Amino acid sequence: MRSDRSTKPSRRDALALLALGATGAGALGVALAGEGREAPIVRRSGLAFGTTVSVAAVDDGRGAAGFARVFGDAFAAIRAVQKAADLFDPKSELSRLNRDGRLEAPSADLVALVDHALALAQASDGAFDPTMQPIWAAWRNADGWPDEADLARARALVDHRAVHLSEDGIRFERPGMAMTLNALAQGHAADRVAAILRDHGIADAFVDTGEIGVRGRRSPGRPWRVGVEEAHARDRLMGRIAVADARFVATSADDRTFWRPDFSEHHIVEPWSGHSPRGVAEVVVTAASGLVADGLSTALMVMGTGGEAGRRLVAAAGDAGALVIAKSGETTVLGTFPPIEG
Repeated sequence: MRSDRSTKPSRRDALALLALGATGAGALGVALAGEGREAPIVRRSGLAFGTTVSVAAVDDGRGAAGFARVFGDAFAAIRAVQKAADLFDPKSELSRLNRDGRLEAPSADLVALVDHALALAQASDGAFDPTMQPIWAAWRNADGWPDEADLARARALVDHRAVHLSEDGIRFERPGMAMTLNALAQGHAADRVAAILRDHGIADAFVDTGEIGVRGRRSPGRPWRVGVEEAHARDRLMGRIAVADARFVATSADDRTFWRPDFSEHHIVEPWSGHSPRGVAEVVVTAASGLVADGLSTALMVMGTGGEAGRRLVAAAGDAGALVIAKSGETTVLGTFPPIEG
């Protein structure tokens, strides 16, 4: 399970610009030049989830005022998701739930996130468990390596079955439990933004909330493309994948936030052991929902490359696909994953 707010530079900005065919970031109303004779891109960037997020659209001629409204609604949705699920904001709904052990009248965003988290925990046989926050806190607070007794106490608080969700509220069965939704929030935000773009009639757009979502195409006959990073090589790409209309891409990797320089212990941990999985370096998932893609990428990091459990989990998600990159460099495709282009 993942729980982090990375302070390390992310490659996602570079990958987003690669997809846009642009060379620099733009603010509201700034058209970014594409490649060749492609229509210009209008893009707005901001900060959320501890990283840079952006919404870009192929200019359809609606003008600065029209795009201002679109982008305003999109970023309001991003802020709403962050307000619901931000571990680092003491006033967020999730922080209050973790502090008090219960929360009345949760927002629709928090209900959607918790509902999906609990369903994925059950479907993955606990490989994904949103209540692993005490384990991550034990690592974060340790001086080098957490005491095994501290990890044992944290593991005893991890149990998704002890979370009770209804439209009226959320509560934990045991004192000291805490939840993280960092493995889902950015994907859910991408879903929310994509729905707003659809409602505004935006046909061709690229969303980067930390996870990627697209609508339409970059230009006629040319889909949006995003880079697939090489494991443990922040300056190299394996290649690019074409992202079809209304699809989402999410990535989890062991080199985002890590406790050991060899990436053996990092921000994704096994709920049952309190330590990081040893087999997988990176997972890239494509799906029809950002929420689904985001959660699957973390679950598959924990489940590893072997056995049929991961294949069943991907198959249960419908038309999802995953590229699993082992620490050895070996790759495994689960479900339907786009071909990697040079």
